[in-house]
Amino acid sequence: MDKRIDGFRFGNGGRGGDAELTGQLLIALPGMGDGRFVRSVIYLHTHSRNGAMGFIINREMGMKFEELMVRLGVKTEAQAQSALTVGRKGRARVRYGGPVEEERGFVLHSPEYHARGDAHGGPVSVSSSMETLHAIARGEGPEKSVLVLGYAGWSAGQLEGEISENAWLNGPADAELVFNTPVDEIYDRALLKIGVRPEQLSGASGHA
Repeated sequence: MDKRIDGFRFGNGGRGGDAELTGQLLIALPGMGDGRFVRSVIYLHTHSRNGAMGFIINREMGMKFEELMVRLGVKTEAQAQSALTVGRKGRARVRYGGPVEEERGFVLHSPEYHARGDAHGGPVSVSSSMETLHAIARGEGPEKSVLVLGYAGWSAGQLEGEISENAWLNGPADAELVFNTPVDEIYDRALLKIGVRPEQLSGASGHA
Protein backbone atom coordinates (compact mmCIF):
# COMPACT_ATOMS: atom_id res chain seq x y z
CA MET A 1 0.00 0.00 0.00
CA ASP A 2 1.17 3.50 -0.75
CA LYS A 3 1.96 5.83 2.14
CA ARG A 4 1.48 9.57 1.65
CA ILE A 5 2.83 12.05 4.20
CA ASP A 6 3.32 15.75 3.56
CA GLY A 7 3.12 15.26 -0.20
CA PHE A 8 5.70 12.48 -0.43
CA ARG A 9 4.81 8.90 -1.30
CA PHE A 10 6.46 5.52 -0.99
CA GLY A 11 4.97 2.44 -2.63
CA ASN A 12 4.42 0.32 -5.74
CA GLY A 13 8.05 0.31 -6.86
CA GLY A 14 8.41 -3.27 -8.10
CA ARG A 15 10.24 -4.07 -11.30
CA GLY A 16 7.91 -4.48 -14.23
CA GLY A 17 10.05 -6.47 -16.64
CA ASP A 18 13.61 -7.20 -17.65
CA ALA A 19 15.44 -6.48 -20.88
CA GLU A 20 18.92 -5.77 -22.19
CA LEU A 21 19.49 -2.45 -20.44
CA THR A 22 17.89 -3.15 -17.06
CA GLY A 23 20.44 -2.48 -14.33
CA GLN A 24 22.76 -0.44 -16.54
CA LEU A 25 23.78 3.21 -16.44
CA LEU A 26 22.75 5.73 -19.06
CA ILE A 27 25.13 8.65 -19.61
CA ALA A 28 23.87 11.70 -21.48
CA LEU A 29 25.84 12.71 -24.55
CA PRO A 30 26.41 16.36 -25.56
CA GLY A 31 23.72 15.92 -28.22
CA MET A 32 21.04 15.44 -25.54
CA GLY A 33 18.16 17.60 -26.67
CA ASP A 34 16.19 17.54 -23.42
CA GLY A 35 17.57 20.16 -21.03
CA ARG A 36 16.28 18.19 -18.04
CA PHE A 37 18.87 15.47 -18.67
CA VAL A 38 21.98 17.39 -19.71
CA ARG A 39 25.06 15.72 -18.16
CA SER A 40 22.82 13.23 -16.38
CA VAL A 41 23.80 9.74 -15.29
CA ILE A 42 20.80 7.45 -14.82
CA TYR A 43 20.55 4.08 -13.11
CA LEU A 44 18.10 2.17 -15.32
CA HIS A 45 15.84 0.24 -12.96
CA THR A 46 13.54 -1.28 -15.58
CA HIS A 47 13.72 -1.73 -19.34
CA SER A 48 11.27 -3.86 -21.34
CA ARG A 49 9.31 -3.74 -24.56
CA ASN A 50 6.72 -1.70 -22.65
CA GLY A 51 9.10 1.10 -21.73
CA ALA A 52 11.77 2.02 -19.20
CA MET A 53 12.21 3.62 -15.78
CA GLY A 54 15.33 4.93 -14.09
CA PHE A 55 16.77 7.38 -11.58
CA ILE A 56 19.17 10.27 -12.10
CA ILE A 57 22.00 9.68 -9.62
CA ASN A 58 24.14 12.80 -10.08
CA ARG A 59 21.78 15.60 -9.11
CA GLU A 60 21.09 16.68 -5.54
CA MET A 61 18.12 18.56 -4.15
CA GLY A 62 18.25 21.20 -1.42
CA MET A 63 16.69 18.87 1.13
CA LYS A 64 18.84 16.80 3.48
CA PHE A 65 18.12 13.09 3.99
CA GLU A 66 17.27 13.65 7.65
CA GLU A 67 14.88 16.50 6.87
CA LEU A 68 12.82 14.25 4.62
CA MET A 69 12.86 11.47 7.22
CA VAL A 70 11.24 13.91 9.67
CA ARG A 71 8.64 15.05 7.12
CA LEU A 72 7.75 11.42 6.42
CA GLY A 73 7.35 10.74 10.15
CA VAL A 74 10.19 8.22 10.22
CA LYS A 75 12.29 10.24 12.68
CA THR A 76 11.64 12.85 15.31
CA GLU A 77 13.26 16.28 15.13
CA ALA A 78 15.58 15.30 17.99
CA GLN A 79 16.68 12.11 16.25
CA ALA A 80 17.31 14.00 13.04
CA GLN A 81 19.35 16.69 14.78
CA SER A 82 21.52 14.00 16.38
CA ALA A 83 22.12 12.39 12.98
CA LEU A 84 22.87 15.76 11.39
CA THR A 85 25.56 16.25 14.02
CA VAL A 86 27.28 12.86 13.94
CA GLY A 87 25.86 10.71 11.17
CA ARG A 88 27.06 10.30 7.59
CA LYS A 89 23.49 9.96 6.29
CA GLY A 90 22.58 13.14 8.14
CA ARG A 91 24.93 15.09 5.88
CA ALA A 92 23.63 13.50 2.68
CA ARG A 93 21.16 15.36 0.50
CA VAL A 94 18.18 13.82 -1.21
CA ARG A 95 18.78 13.30 -4.91
CA TYR A 96 16.53 14.37 -7.76
CA GLY A 97 15.56 11.14 -9.49
CA GLY A 98 13.77 12.64 -12.46
CA PRO A 99 10.83 14.72 -13.67
CA VAL A 100 8.10 12.08 -13.25
CA GLU A 101 6.14 11.97 -9.95
CA GLU A 102 8.64 14.15 -8.13
CA GLU A 103 6.87 13.56 -4.82
CA ARG A 104 7.44 9.81 -5.04
CA GLY A 105 10.37 8.40 -3.05
CA PHE A 106 12.72 5.50 -3.65
CA VAL A 107 15.77 4.14 -1.85
CA LEU A 108 18.66 2.91 -3.98
CA HIS A 109 20.69 0.62 -1.76
CA SER A 110 23.35 -2.06 -1.54
CA PRO A 111 22.00 -5.57 -2.24
CA GLU A 112 22.85 -7.24 1.09
CA TYR A 113 19.66 -5.73 2.57
CA HIS A 114 16.26 -7.20 1.72
CA ALA A 115 12.81 -5.74 2.29
CA ARG A 116 9.42 -6.76 0.97
CA GLY A 117 8.89 -5.47 -2.55
CA ASP A 118 12.55 -4.74 -3.22
CA ALA A 119 13.81 -5.14 -6.76
CA HIS A 120 17.15 -6.95 -6.75
CA GLY A 121 19.77 -7.65 -9.35
CA GLY A 122 23.32 -6.48 -9.80
CA PRO A 123 25.10 -4.06 -7.47
CA VAL A 124 22.09 -1.81 -6.80
CA SER A 125 18.71 -2.70 -5.31
CA VAL A 126 15.67 -0.43 -5.29
CA SER A 127 13.08 -0.14 -2.54
CA SER A 128 9.95 1.95 -2.29
CA SER A 129 8.97 0.49 1.07
CA MET A 130 8.53 2.53 4.24
CA GLU A 131 9.98 -0.54 5.96
CA THR A 132 13.37 0.31 4.44
CA LEU A 133 13.28 3.88 5.74
CA HIS A 134 12.36 2.72 9.24
CA ALA A 135 15.20 0.17 9.14
CA ILE A 136 17.63 2.94 8.16
CA ALA A 137 16.34 5.09 11.03
CA ARG A 138 17.00 2.20 13.48
CA GLY A 139 20.48 1.64 12.09
CA GLU A 140 19.39 -1.75 10.71
CA GLY A 141 19.04 -0.84 7.06
CA PRO A 142 21.36 -1.34 4.09
CA GLU A 143 25.05 -0.62 4.44
CA LYS A 144 24.85 1.93 1.61
CA SER A 145 21.84 3.87 0.43
CA VAL A 146 20.68 7.04 -1.30
CA LEU A 147 17.19 8.49 -1.25
CA VAL A 148 15.75 9.87 -4.48
CA LEU A 149 12.53 11.71 -5.30
CA GLY A 150 10.98 11.28 -8.72
CA TYR A 151 12.14 9.18 -11.65
CA ALA A 152 12.74 9.26 -15.39
CA GLY A 153 10.35 7.32 -17.59
CA TRP A 154 10.15 6.30 -21.25
CA SER A 155 7.26 4.87 -23.22
CA ALA A 156 7.59 1.79 -25.41
CA GLY A 157 10.45 2.24 -27.89
CA GLN A 158 11.25 5.79 -26.74
CA LEU A 159 14.56 5.02 -25.03
CA GLU A 160 15.73 2.90 -27.94
CA GLY A 161 14.97 5.81 -30.24
CA GLU A 162 16.95 8.24 -28.08
CA ILE A 163 19.95 5.91 -28.01
CA SER A 164 19.84 5.56 -31.80
CA GLU A 165 19.81 9.37 -32.04
CA ASN A 166 23.00 9.57 -29.96
CA ALA A 167 21.41 10.99 -26.83
CA TRP A 168 22.85 8.34 -24.47
CA LEU A 169 25.81 6.09 -23.86
CA ASN A 170 25.19 3.00 -21.77
CA GLY A 171 27.38 0.79 -19.61
CA PRO A 172 27.30 -1.51 -16.56
CA ALA A 173 26.04 -0.15 -13.26
CA ASP A 174 28.69 0.50 -10.66
CA ALA A 175 27.95 0.62 -6.92
CA GLU A 176 30.99 2.85 -6.34
CA LEU A 177 29.50 5.49 -8.63
CA VAL A 178 26.04 5.29 -7.09
CA PHE A 179 26.98 5.27 -3.42
CA ASN A 180 30.53 6.51 -2.87
CA THR A 181 31.30 9.09 -5.55
CA PRO A 182 30.71 12.82 -4.97
CA VAL A 183 27.72 13.86 -7.04
CA ASP A 184 29.65 16.45 -9.05
CA GLU A 185 32.20 13.80 -10.08
CA ILE A 186 29.79 11.03 -11.15
CA TYR A 187 29.40 12.13 -14.78
CA ASP A 188 33.10 12.20 -15.65
CA ARG A 189 33.84 9.03 -13.69
CA ALA A 190 30.96 7.19 -15.37
CA LEU A 191 32.48 8.04 -18.75
CA LEU A 192 35.92 6.85 -17.66
CA LYS A 193 34.40 3.55 -16.45
CA ILE A 194 33.36 2.77 -20.02
CA GLY A 195 36.63 3.97 -21.51
CA VAL A 196 35.58 7.43 -22.66
CA ARG A 197 37.49 10.56 -21.68
CA PRO A 198 35.19 13.57 -21.19
CA GLU A 199 37.22 15.61 -23.70
CA GLN A 200 36.46 13.00 -26.37
CA LEU A 201 32.73 13.73 -26.27
CA SER A 202 32.73 16.68 -28.62
CA GLY A 203 30.84 15.28 -31.59
CA ALA A 204 30.70 11.81 -30.00
CA SER A 205 28.02 9.34 -30.98
CA GLY A 206 26.96 5.75 -30.50
CA HIS A 207 26.78 3.68 -27.34
CA ALA A 208 29.12 1.50 -25.30
